[in-house]
Amino acid sequence: MSLLRSEEIASRLSKLRAELPSTAQLVAVSKFHPADYVIKAYEAHQRIFGESRVQELVGKWEALHESYPDIAWHFIGPLQTNKVKYIAPFIAMIESVTSERLLREICRQADRVSGSSINNRRVIPVLLELHVAQEETKSGFSRDELFALLETIHRTPEEWQGVELRGLMAMASNTEDEAQIEREFAFVRSVFDEVRTSGLLLCPERFTELSMGMSGDYPIALRHGATLVRIGSAIFGDRL
Repeated sequence: MSLLRSEEIASRLSKLRAELPSTAQLVAVSKFHPADYVIKAYEAHQRIFGESRVQELVGKWEALHESYPDIAWHFIGPLQTNKVKYIAPFIAMIESVTSERLLREICRQADRVSGSSINNRRVIPVLLELHVAQEETKSGFSRDELFALLETIHRTPEEWQGVELRGLMAMASNTEDEAQIEREFAFVRSVFDEVRTSGLLLCPERFTELSMGMSGDYPIALRHGATLVRIGSAIFGDRL
């Protein structure tokens, strides 16, 4: 499979951006693609990139961070607690928090990075992943589990200083049934609005991100208020 030229990636990015409202940002999903593709997208003014494997992300960050320090890396895949330490120093956002245990480990690693410095305390922005898809293989909180966690955080705010809750993330079912996808994204939006007005958030004004929608369903996600859309194949093509 031949590599895409810079012009092709730039053209695809331009087309996608033209479809996005001013309230939404594009996360270019660069997983399984070479660092060279990240550079080509960067040169076309893309700054947010999504990765789902820790080893691949760390490799790209090590290769690119000196020359491209303003890249914002988002982690968007399943994350094991024992891998958090590798991305905690530099990750811009972890979108795929699926358990209280994982959130506590992110806090712990943020504190470790901060060390004894109060002025330079590391706070990692996170999204809580809501499970709405039909596939049981997809992870995330149920609505009730989500609110149980929010209540725990609300009761013990001192335990969560290493993270900032910025919003929700969700993946729709892998289906051709657009009505099903529509229902799922509508549910995510309703839970998002419910959380924002629940009184359980420590900083409700910062809970603004709704990450949903990928290459095959992002127009539906945008109709339901997505602020982050995670698009890979429509930019970079099939994985190499």
